Amino acid sequence: MSTLANQLASAEREEVARAIRLLLARPLLTEAVDPTGFELVRRRRAPLARWFDYTCGWSLVVEPRRGYARLTKIRANPDGSRPARRARSGRAPFDRRRYVLLCVTAAELLSMPMTTIGMLADRVVQATAADRALPVFDPVHRPERMAFVDVLKLLESYDVLRAVDGTTEAYVDSAEAKVLYRVDTTLLMRLPAAPVGASRLAVIPDDVPTRFEDLLADLVRERRYGGTAADGTADGAPGEIATTDAQRNLRSRHSVLRRLFDDPVLYRADLAEDELAYVTSLTGRQILRRSVEQAGFLLEERAEGFLLVDPDGIATDVRFPDDTSTARVAALLLLAPLCAAPAGMLPEQLAEAGAELLRRFPGWAKAYQSEDGPARLADDAVRVLLDVGLAGRTRGRVVARPAAYRYRLTETTTPGPKNDPKSTTTSRGGATEGDIQ
Repeated sequence: MSTLANQLASAEREEVARAIRLLLARPLLTEAVDPTGFELVRRRRAPLARWFDYTCGWSLVVEPRRGYARLTKIRANPDGSRPARRARSGRAPFDRRRYVLLCVTAAELLSMPMTTIGMLADRVVQATAADRALPVFDPVHRPERMAFVDVLKLLESYDVLRAVDGTTEAYVDSAEAKVLYRVDTTLLMRLPAAPVGASRLAVIPDDVPTRFEDLLADLVRERRYGGTAADGTADGAPGEIATTDAQRNLRSRHSVLRRLFDDPVLYRADLAEDELAYVTSLTGRQILRRSVEQAGFLLEERAEGFLLVDPDGIATDVRFPDDTSTARVAALLLLAPLCAAPAGMLPEQLAEAGAELLRRFPGWAKAYQSEDGPARLADDAVRVLLDVGLAGRTRGRVVARPAAYRYRLTETTTPGPKNDPKSTTTSRGGATEGDIQ
């Protein structure tokens, strides 16, 4: 092979690796938001589609003319660690009300290539009023308008909605605000990642609360692995599909690698028996290492599990350590007492640890300077640690997980009279510098 051919092959490998990490962090990539990243994905879409299909069983759709790329991530074990977040209010996660409004709003937008905020709000009012399972949307009240605006801003961030006249935020102050939108209905239909549409699950509304976990499992059930058919047989009863050895092996590969590339940490203790057998087999280990290398990650393999480090931080959707929020700073500070308690910490002990942080930094965390502030601070910090795989819950206690011990607080700076601990330095014991994917 000539020198030029070698250079071209090397350039393609580097670009594909970068594009893989880019799509892992942003599975909906639009030309409007990131033209450079979209152009990279558009140019390398064929090898990217092959890599995601073989490695994780995920499909990649690239629409050059419409200006978007959609990586459909499917998880057999959906969790709430990466919720939709508000564009305002410190990027707080969506609550139940906002998720309901998101679903209803998306359904109404499917038939509206152009709309105004007032017309859309009226459609949502009518839709919620016609469904006895939903509370009626009432735009007269400001909290309702705020929730509606959060939903619209999220859809704008996906490029599903584009305000061509006016600003969405104006609706918070007045239900009479004038905003004109262009709707990309094709992109809107690409948003759901579940392989089974919710409309195909025949269930009456009253049964949803008692069958919620089963319904979630049915939404993400994939036929390629065999087992029970998600949509049942002709008479509506669940259909049984024989599972072959090849299907079981495929499922093990995809389930392990999906979690490896999508979760902060993959612990051996969290793997099912067949997954653990796959990851310890000669073939499984070869595929795992090759996939990690092709994606441009560095692999940390320990007795307890696996962790990927992205030296460039491209695939990192959530950074830790991170001093951009009080809860994340508190989470880092809370690691020391948590790691020093092998049996874990009770809620009362965590609240006391939160109180100690507030005493240590009296001018910090003003939102938590109340009677229940220490407990709330500890709860928010623990939630961060749970989400990034550094802590778990066992018998009413919060316990540090193995990856937590790779962090060590080496310095805490407190600039200015407020004694604010936002600037912190950490040492990753034994880890390669870079953000955790």
